[in-house]
Formats: sequence, structure tokens, C-alpha cells
Amino acid sequence: MAVQSKPAPLPSWGLAVAGSTGAVLANALVYPLDIVKTRLQVQVKQSPGADSAEPNYASTWDAITKIVAEDGIKGLYAGINGSLLGVASTNFAYFYWYSVVRELYFRSRKVSAPPSTAVELALGAVAGAVAQLCTIPVAVVTTRQQTQSKHERKGLKDTAREVINSEDGVFGLWRGLKASLVLVVNPAITYGAYERLKGVLYPGKARLTPGEAFLLGALSKSLATIVTQPLIVAKVGLQSKPPPQRHGKPFQGFVEVMQFIIKHEGLLGLFKGIGPQILKGLLVQGILMMTKERYIRQLRSQQLAKTAALASKAKAAVPLTTK
Repeated sequence: MAVQSKPAPLPSWGLAVAGSTGAVLANALVYPLDIVKTRLQVQVKQSPGADSAEPNYASTWDAITKIVAEDGIKGLYAGINGSLLGVASTNFAYFYWYSVVRELYFRSRKVSAPPSTAVELALGAVAGAVAQLCTIPVAVVTTRQQTQSKHERKGLKDTAREVINSEDGVFGLWRGLKASLVLVVNPAITYGAYERLKGVLYPGKARLTPGEAFLLGALSKSLATIVTQPLIVAKVGLQSKPPPQRHGKPFQGFVEVMQFIIKHEGLLGLFKGIGPQILKGLLVQGILMMTKERYIRQLRSQQLAKTAALASKAKAAVPLTTK
């Protein structure tokens, strides 16, 4: 009886394409939630009866209805081109470097056993840091587009030019870099938890069904979001235009954003927008991991088929010998 050979590990680019494809599909499907959570996170709570030109949203549904009333349905998709570009580049870079650093770790240790939770988090953090350095300008421009009113809204190039001219020059495109580097713990927690939960809930199972991958992705992302929400809010505050109370003066760091929020809204203000943030993260991560596992399965099937075809061709090319 022939023994089925274990499929060779996928190349880093294959995992990167799988991850970025799933991320783009997932984010496109739930993009209105991205707009809503960003608007909720940058707004400053107003006292009852206060007169302000800035819209104020009481809840996720209130934000949706007010955005549609002001801009129509297309208002829920403001900045989507830049956002999907950022999602594709960030996730491609993340999955590529995550695969590379994981492979380097196994080679250096000369072991095949799964790494510990601490090591898994560290590997994810390194990959996330490299990815952020490369892709944060797109995130800055997208956040600006998402928080602009209908009359202020510009394209990707014009928004980027506005950031460069109005703030710190070209370095303005890297606003929030420190917060972003701290936030690499979010994908690190997400994928570290994903690997841990996979081992606990589905021990020894090499291939997950789409439903199982969705469940693991949703659970791991929800956990990571709850832990890092204050930093997420601070990062969005740094990358958006300053609130009216700042009179056009940008924040200098994420600690300053947190202090401003606590002063005006209390500690709970650091968790504003967490509802749509978790819902968006749950759906995105679930769809992403489900799509990624599906794509990886297809790549492995193609890999095995190619290997079998080459083996068959080689066998046919061997001449028969006679005694």
C-alpha cells in the first residue's frame, strides 16, 4: 500500500496572497462598518444642547442613518479604494513576513514542534512591525478620507498632498507610527490565539472546514480587539484631522490623544466604537481565515497534482531493462 507523502510547505508568497485575498474580500463586504467605527472613534462627546458643526453619533445605527442622510449610500463607502489598497498591502506584507520569520525560527531551532504562545506572539509582532513600516501612509490617507465631510472629500493623491502640506511634510504620512508599532500586538494576539485555539479545539487536524476557520478567526480577533481598543482609538485620533477643541492643532503622540479623550469623555471614551469595531473585526477575521484556508487548500491540491504529474512523467521516461 502506497504511503501518501506529506505536502511540502507553501512558499511565503503563497501564504501572503492567500491572506491578502481573504482580507480584501472581507473588508469590502463589511466596509460600511469601518466607516462607522472610525467616525465614532474620532468624535468628541458633546454636552446636551451644544451647538457644533460636527455631526455627533449616538450609536452604530444612528451613525449609519446620519451618514446616509448626508451623503447617500455612497457615503458609507467613502475612501474604500485607499482602504482596500491598504488592506491588501498590509496583509500581504504581514502574512509574507510572518511566514518568513516563522520559517527562520524553525530553522534556527532545528525543531518542528509548535512554538510556545510567547514565541508565537513575538513572531507575529516582528512581522507586524515590518508590515506597518511599509504600509502606514495608506492607512493615514484612508483615515482622513473616512472622516472628511462630503464637501471636504478628495481623492487619494489630493488627500495625501493635504497631509504633507498641512502637518509635518512627508513624515505626516507616518503619523501614528508609534501607536501602530505598539498595535502590532493586535495581529500578534489574533494569530497567536488562532494557533492556540486551533490546537485546543481541533487538535491534530491539518485542514479546517470553512466554518471552523471562521469560528477560530472570529474568536481570536474579538479577544485581540478588546485588549487593544484604547490604542486603536488613539491611533485613529492621531491620523484623523484634529477635533474642534484643538483649533486645528494636531496631536503629537498617542498618549496625548488618550489624555485628551479621558479629560473630555472619561476612561470609557477609550473604548468608544468598540461595538462596530468588534463586529467588523469578527466578520473580517472570520471571512479572512475562511478564505485563506480555502485558498491554501487549493494551492496544496495544485501542488500535489503537479508533483504527481512530474512523478508519473519521470516513471514513464525510465526505459525498461531486460535480462
